[in-house]
Amino acid sequence: MKMLLSVFLLALSVGANATPRTAEEALGAMHDEALKQLIDGNKRYVESKMNTCHESTAQLRTELAKGQKPFAIILSCSDSRVPPEIIFDKTLGELFVIRVAGNVVDPIILGSIEYAVEHLKTSLIVVLGHEKCGAVTAACQLKVKVKESKESKESRGYENSERKEGHASAEHGFDNISAILSQISPAVATVRRSSNKKDAEFVEEAIDENVRLVATNLRRRSKIIAEEVKIGKVRIVQAKYDLDDGQVTFFNNPVAPVVHEIATKHHTP
Repeated sequence: MKMLLSVFLLALSVGANATPRTAEEALGAMHDEALKQLIDGNKRYVESKMNTCHESTAQLRTELAKGQKPFAIILSCSDSRVPPEIIFDKTLGELFVIRVAGNVVDPIILGSIEYAVEHLKTSLIVVLGHEKCGAVTAACQLKVKVKESKESKESRGYENSERKEGHASAEHGFDNISAILSQISPAVATVRRSSNKKDAEFVEEAIDENVRLVATNLRRRSKIIAEEVKIGKVRIVQAKYDLDDGQVTFFNNPVAPVVHEIATKHHTP
């Protein structure tokens, strides 16, 4: 992992130092620089050499009262152990942070990101998952319970009635929580089809897959984001935070091809 990060940093350094020749290259260099700021900040955090711990924000607050221009959008989990500003060693006005359990997307979250992209001109979007995510763990457990319940009813000769997996928790009064789990369940299903691993390893693979799914859904469910990505103005990157060592690892694999959903509807994948 450290070797991968070193190679990644070297590539970013080369890209940042090169003189861009076209508008496309200039945008790429801007994205590289924004990403490098996050990587460098996380390195300081891991090494307990944070800059923001010693900064005075009095003058900064006065300046920011005039307006904001964050250089990155961070879509992360609500988990109290994963505060983006701290783990990337950033201060007021630098990050546009959206936090929700399981770092999933819905129309409200998409609208928030679109605002930052269109009006604040923020060009880097980071989908940040994290180790031992409780929302993904719950989705994995629900998947197993639904499967076991279905098999139990079939073995007793009950009529098998199809239902959306997310509704299983609604029977116990968790309607709103089920809305979150239903967004994560496709990632869980993908991992279950491709892996025989169980328990902790299975959950971690589902967390990774959920990050990839969300990155794809950003473009699939938002024509604004999709268009900005297509013309090179916005870059979406995927990352995962390690609770134990504090390191953020950026994924290198591409997101799935985009097939737009109907603009007025936001279906569960």
